[in-house]
Amino acid sequence: MGSKSQAQGIDIVEASNEELHPPSKPGMYQLDIVLKKGNNLAIRDRGGTSDPYVKFKIAGKEVFRSKTIHKNLNPVWEEKVSLLVESLREPLYVKVFDYDFGLQDDFMGSAYLYLESLEHHRTLDVTLELKDPHYPNHDLGSLDLAVTLVPKEGDFRETTMLMRRSWKRSSKHQSLRLSDIHRKAQLWRGIVSVSLIEAHDLQPMDSNGLSDPYVKFRMGHQKYKSKTIPKTLNPQWREQFDFHLYDEQGGFIDITVWDKDAGKKDDFMGRCQVDLSLLSKECTHRLDVPLEEGEGTLVLLVTLTASAAVSIADLSVNILDDPNERKEILHRYSLLRSFHNIKDVGMVQVKVIRAEGLMAADVTGKSDPFCVVELSNDRLQTHTVYKNLNPEWNKVFTFNVKDIHSVLEVTVYDEDRDRSADFLGKVAIPLLNIQNGERKAYALKSKELTGPTKGVIFLEIDVIYNVVKAGMRTLIPIEQKYIEEEPRVSKQLLLQNFNRVRRCIMLLINAGCFINSCFEWESPQRSICALLIFVVVVWNFELYMLPLVLLMLLTWNYVLIASGKDTRQGDVQAVEDLLEDEEEDFDRDDKDSERKGFMNKLYAIQDVCISVQNALDEVASYGERIKNTLNWTVPFLSWLAIVALCAATLVVYYIPLRYIILAWGVNKFTKKLRDPYSIDNNELLDFLSRVPSDVQVVQYRELKVDPSHSPSKRKKNNPG
Repeated sequence: MGSKSQAQGIDIVEASNEELHPPSKPGMYQLDIVLKKGNNLAIRDRGGTSDPYVKFKIAGKEVFRSKTIHKNLNPVWEEKVSLLVESLREPLYVKVFDYDFGLQDDFMGSAYLYLESLEHHRTLDVTLELKDPHYPNHDLGSLDLAVTLVPKEGDFRETTMLMRRSWKRSSKHQSLRLSDIHRKAQLWRGIVSVSLIEAHDLQPMDSNGLSDPYVKFRMGHQKYKSKTIPKTLNPQWREQFDFHLYDEQGGFIDITVWDKDAGKKDDFMGRCQVDLSLLSKECTHRLDVPLEEGEGTLVLLVTLTASAAVSIADLSVNILDDPNERKEILHRYSLLRSFHNIKDVGMVQVKVIRAEGLMAADVTGKSDPFCVVELSNDRLQTHTVYKNLNPEWNKVFTFNVKDIHSVLEVTVYDEDRDRSADFLGKVAIPLLNIQNGERKAYALKSKELTGPTKGVIFLEIDVIYNVVKAGMRTLIPIEQKYIEEEPRVSKQLLLQNFNRVRRCIMLLINAGCFINSCFEWESPQRSICALLIFVVVVWNFELYMLPLVLLMLLTWNYVLIASGKDTRQGDVQAVEDLLEDEEEDFDRDDKDSERKGFMNKLYAIQDVCISVQNALDEVASYGERIKNTLNWTVPFLSWLAIVALCAATLVVYYIPLRYIILAWGVNKFTKKLRDPYSIDNNELLDFLSRVPSDVQVVQYRELKVDPSHSPSKRKKNNPG
């Protein structure tokens, strides 16, 4: 790849005097560079902008990295660097990237500065035209530099020795500095909790005099998009989400309001900005923010709180190995502190040890792997181990747990310096499935988590949490991910969701057929038993029997599983077969999509298809989640359901129905009077949202690992 890059995207700087190509004599040179600014750089973010930074390399070694300028296609750096250069034959390789936190940074262009072409003792203003070696015709903008090259006088041998020592020392310091910057850039210093309540008097954008507004929030690399409220100028969203606060001084939240238009580009309705540096911490602020370049006002609640427990450390620095630290953490999440700071449910510590047998992503037969660890919207990453299929990271990540039903995702990527990172493998581990302190090999899976890929990763995970807080948090809305791919039309997904709904409907049809067979007396013994049960139940029916029946069903399934008669494996296998069949269908359809034109027709009605696709997924997921609650797929949730059903049975048994309905109605009517900014939720749906669907059960299922991949064995590194 390196030779190909040198053949294209080259910018040669012409000198203006006679000493155009001074001879490359053995000696030392001091190269002073001022990185001034960028001009019309490439767009890499969805918002039509980028977060650019610049790297300098000589002889393949990184010698400088600039600061990141956020949301700017014409950034001004004005940064100066002085470099010692031994040979002018090696050009200065300049590369520009778009910073994406937690993801591989996007390549924005590169150029070469040929040092042999520079005059000595003279400052030259240089403009480097940025190019992409793979797309040489693309205009990626330019960089403005001021460059001065000065020969260093003195004894050659002594200077060379000093240079080599200085180079090694500066490279080491540079590496440590970049590592420290990389680590600190990932760690947030606080949490910004935002509640989008409502808007007033928005601008009408549709022909009916109304709009279909939604709101986009952006804070640095973090983004959130609200739901769309149809046909209103005074929408009420009642949505809550959190951003990470990286700047101790505050920062800004950029907000834009849009009108949703099916089949065409959405209309811009206005923008506003919240300056967090003006808000005091540890209290909630009600903000009425007027929209610029539009009409109306947004109503927000913003709270700044101190940072939760999050850290990156080397393997030798492990807080849970310290008896005093461990004792303090166990006390923090003990039952005695169940009602202290309800949002702080627990903590998880992830040791990312090493990986083995990774896929070779480069033409050299090697990879440059790094690892990203995600828990909900929290994400941290390791350093890159270059040219290695058996990398060792030996890093410890600590996260705060806000929801014990969250899933820890560990993804391995191959760093490609000029392109986006290549996916190597992924595992998804529900926190409730973790065995504390067990060093374990996990087989890596595909992006969709439905099949295996090459390699294993060794992790050791500890989860400490408060059971009471975890149970209470189950009954509030689940945290939405704000870094997600936009929904797209997929024939594969559409068919998959349709078949999942069909399986749920067939279950109901089979139950109906069974009941009908009792009416038809196909089996006299079964019909007689059914008749007797029907008469006894109806004659003695009381309302408390409804939760009691569900309680008995949960107990019956628990007894079956405990006795070894587990039927869940068949359901998992059926879903795996379904996903495999759909992948084969998708591959086959891809090959003749141009001939059939099926996808073109889907894109013509994209919004309708996405709505149908999501509706099918929602219906199928809720059906599967009810089943998985009853069959003890997640024991914690099934036990929680038993506690709730026992409480419901006792309440309905002892309290007359009219009092229960009266209390429910009064609570609903007075809720907004008691708390005008409360966010509505349905506890039952919030509970079900924590239960995995059949597809998620397959995704979270661990694959069998080859016995040769043992946590106690260590393969020899192949640095290549």
